Amino acid sequence: MAKKAHDKVHVSETPATALLRARGVPFTEHPYDYVDKGGATHSAEVLGLDPFAVVKTLIMQDDRAAPLVVLMHGNRQVSTKNLARQIGAKSVAPCLPEVAQRHSGYLVGGTSPFGTRRTMPVYVEASVLALPRIWLNGGRRGYLVGLAPQVLAEVLGAQPVECALPL
Repeated sequence: MAKKAHDKVHVSETPATALLRARGVPFTEHPYDYVDKGGATHSAEVLGLDPFAVVKTLIMQDDRAAPLVVLMHGNRQVSTKNLARQIGAKSVAPCLPEVAQRHSGYLVGGTSPFGTRRTMPVYVEASVLALPRIWLNGGRRGYLVGLAPQVLAEVLGAQPVECALPL
């Protein structure tokens, strides 16, 4: 039977969506065909979204190997030097994929800042918080959730930073 455009698409629950539902956070679900290394640019393109409003979840670590979450616009990269300075670390670097997976509990390409295995500090590019709506990973490859950016501060305690660089 063909799926009609108005049929509600529901993806099975993830730790991220379970947390959002438990907190009473309204969100929309946006599944898409995942492409390895396609990233936020690919998901924005196939879903018809502005890549600036698609927020990628990056698992990084500081100079003491303490993990942290960075939320960045899909069409920007993180200035690790600026980020380190703002959070009081000597340096910050991306985690290796297997380390990121161990900290978050999610596969790389399907990492959500919600419902992570380990509680980590969360930093969000300040300009993300000014957007009317954002889309970020819902805890599975090929699956974004749309929500109000204020949820990042309210639910995750995300701290604003200014560390965006053009891709």
